[in-house]
Amino acid sequence: MSTTRSTLRQAGVALRAMLVFTVVLGIGYTLLITGIGQLLLPWQANGSQATADGRTVGSTLIGQSFTDGDGAPLTTYFQSRPSAAGAGYDGGASSGSNYGPENADLVAAIENRRASIAEFENVEPAGIPADALTASGSGLDPHVSPAYALLQVDRVADSRGLDAQAVRDLVESRIQARDLGFLGEPRVNVLELNLALDALQG
Repeated sequence: MSTTRSTLRQAGVALRAMLVFTVVLGIGYTLLITGIGQLLLPWQANGSQATADGRTVGSTLIGQSFTDGDGAPLTTYFQSRPSAAGAGYDGGASSGSNYGPENADLVAAIENRRASIAEFENVEPAGIPADALTASGSGLDPHVSPAYALLQVDRVADSRGLDAQAVRDLVESRIQARDLGFLGEPRVNVLELNLALDALQG
């Protein structure tokens, strides 16, 4: 009888502890952090959403494609790096291809991309940067290297009837430096660049 009473008492203590911690950590902590985020960093807390003409067009944290209804890249916009997330830029299937550098499928994909980009941009295949040919680890990288952005300048300027130097200056003004001066690489956010491009053309 004593053993049964002790077991029930321990189960009751465990149940009460679980309920208290569920309320404090599962609900209270979540509400506290959400409130702090909304108060101090509302733009970041709500997904760093980018807007144009009063409507949300994407997030500066998530890569996206700039293609027509048939999936062909739009000549009037800077293109993102390739994506291996689902059918491309699928936030629910974030991943890389996980292919090794000698995988035949990866090698073939890189060579296909190299040929397509060389034709699309009218450049020599050897001058195409690595990030234009390979997907990121997440498949959702919103950035490209300055080299890849600058490689696209002439095509974008020609498609829009803009001065190439003006477009080049726009790209260079959008280059983000290494975090804290030494982390990562210089980069360009493609969505932000394309929104600035639309604004440049008015």
